[in-house]
Amino acid sequence: MNSKVLDVLQDRVLELGPKPGAGGSYRHFKLTRDSDGVAWVLFDRKDSSANTLSSEVMEEFAAILTVLENQSPAGIVIRSAKTSGFIAGADVNEFRGAADPGEVETTIGRAHAIIDRLEALKIPTVAVIHGFCLGGGLEVALACRTRIAIDNARFGFPEVMLGLHPGLGGTVRFTRLVNPMQAMTLMLTGKTIDARKAKSLGLVDAVTQERHVRNAVKDAVAGRLKRGRTSVLNGLLNLGPVRGFLGTRMRREAAKAAPQEHYPAPYALIDLWEKHGGSKTAMLAAEKRSFAELMVTSTAQNLIRVFFLREQMKKLAGSGNTVKHLHVIGAGAMGGDIAAWCAHQDIRVTLADMKPEPIAGAIKRAAGLYGKIVRKRTAIRDRLDRLMPDLSGDGVRQADLIIEAVSEKLELKQKVYAAIEPRMKPGAILATNTSSIPLQELRATLQRPERLVGLHFFNPVSRLQLVEVVSHDAADPQVLEQAMAFVGAIDRLPLPVKSASGFLVNRALTPYMLEAMVMLEEKIDKTAIDAAAEKFGMPMGPIELADQVGLDICLAVGDELRSKFGDALPQPPDWLREKVAKGELGRKTGKGFYDWRNGKAEKGEAGDVQVQPEIIDRLMLPISNVCVACLREGIVDDPDLVDGAMIFGTGYAPFRGGPLKYARTRGAENVAANLRGLAEKFGVRFAPDPGWDSFK
Repeated sequence: MNSKVLDVLQDRVLELGPKPGAGGSYRHFKLTRDSDGVAWVLFDRKDSSANTLSSEVMEEFAAILTVLENQSPAGIVIRSAKTSGFIAGADVNEFRGAADPGEVETTIGRAHAIIDRLEALKIPTVAVIHGFCLGGGLEVALACRTRIAIDNARFGFPEVMLGLHPGLGGTVRFTRLVNPMQAMTLMLTGKTIDARKAKSLGLVDAVTQERHVRNAVKDAVAGRLKRGRTSVLNGLLNLGPVRGFLGTRMRREAAKAAPQEHYPAPYALIDLWEKHGGSKTAMLAAEKRSFAELMVTSTAQNLIRVFFLREQMKKLAGSGNTVKHLHVIGAGAMGGDIAAWCAHQDIRVTLADMKPEPIAGAIKRAAGLYGKIVRKRTAIRDRLDRLMPDLSGDGVRQADLIIEAVSEKLELKQKVYAAIEPRMKPGAILATNTSSIPLQELRATLQRPERLVGLHFFNPVSRLQLVEVVSHDAADPQVLEQAMAFVGAIDRLPLPVKSASGFLVNRALTPYMLEAMVMLEEKIDKTAIDAAAEKFGMPMGPIELADQVGLDICLAVGDELRSKFGDALPQPPDWLREKVAKGELGRKTGKGFYDWRNGKAEKGEAGDVQVQPEIIDRLMLPISNVCVACLREGIVDDPDLVDGAMIFGTGYAPFRGGPLKYARTRGAENVAANLRGLAEKFGVRFAPDPGWDSFK
């Protein structure tokens, strides 16, 4: 929302003046009345850039409702005074550490009563919504009689991402207002929709521009605004037998993405609607109980922790990005996808390679990516216009940042540096996307080693949020700061790491993937190996992941790290080298351990695979072991950042809170003892790190 427009709106309302008794002094709200007798409740949470619903906010809102109930204005308008949006949802800080479902239900019950009072008002109530309207914010809007959306508004219930479902009556009001199948899908996936889609669903009654808001409000208060009618189909779909049939289908779909043993919230939501969707009163009461029971689960508490880990890492980026022009060298899978993502984030990008074919392939992949994440053709065109093929490499001269993304070979990378360093403009940053080579080795031939930094992205770039920002002892602190700001500017999460073989993520992930190769040597079926990791909660197993990353890259990283850490890592088998030599590299060549079609592994029918706990421990405990080692060695100095990095860089089971949180939950002594047992049985690669002795 344009802040000047909002300022004009507020000034106009205030000029009309609060009538006697209409205002009062509030910490988080401004209450005024216009010349038409309409009360305007402007939500402006103090000391916050976004509006969220806390206990204090809800108490103040209840006091305002009391004033309005007594005054009976011609109408009530609720809107945000924040430029960022309407209401971002509940204040998640108040969810942390919840352990008593009874206390949670009592607290949520008080908030329920306030929202119920809003809905029960006989006065016309209008929610005017710009920007984001999420979670509890959408539940406030649903309790209003009319909803008017500004064209840029977005709506959604992201609670499932926190291991919860809506808890302020949203499950009831949403499934009664719009087609319950569509309502349930949005709540089960946490996806957001734009204002036009919300209008088509019947979630909002009008979509308008800021300059027309006051007229739209007048029409809504006067009853002239044509509102969408609730479809007869909605009522039919809420009938008991239909809910039972649809609930069964929903559970099957939910199971494909979120096993119930790890993620109970989707199933609790389905149960809630299936059992109580026929009665508003019963469903409101059951929603409070269900929400409270979910809140105290380890899944919800760990996912809430992950939410704050993301916020913590966002803050590391700081502000003040100075990179306007990026030059990427190497148009392979990583370099091309880095270039495409940065162009998507409004950065001008030149993409260079020795041959035109990789550049053409990268542009084609970029067009496919943009087609999936951007609706308008003009927006796709604008992104492709910012992504410029540069076979001659002239972009080096104008670039603020150069990212080298060539093969993992020290000599090749240094050869590239020798060619481009004399042509870089003063102040430009040179970054390497190396996944394992220490920067102390890469910088050896540079004239200005202080300008070198590591920016290690993860595959697939468009989905994995982490970027390791790698420092070395000769790095310019200002360069590191600029690199962190750049990562934030492209909507990624920076992790500051010290240069060492494998940094953090690859060093922790390599034993996981190499152990899977050892298991294949032992004739353990690849589907059993992948199933074990997936049962633990990983998004995919190590065999499929190796194919996804590229077997050539896995082998190069494995060899590089084994040269540093020796028998602490398994030996890559000879047959893996043979596969790489034959060009069976995984997804990018269409064949690896699996055959790949249209970017997906052809696995066939999964069937019932018996997962042995020992296989899970052999795969997962070395990850925690390496994370403890990296913490002890100072590669990363904050255990929370270690957990965040593994979640956002590898998809490590979010509901477990990260490999160090998992170790704390299981018990450090238990983990170390099991590692010792595995070492006795399988070798020294499982030996527990000395850091376990002091791990807390």
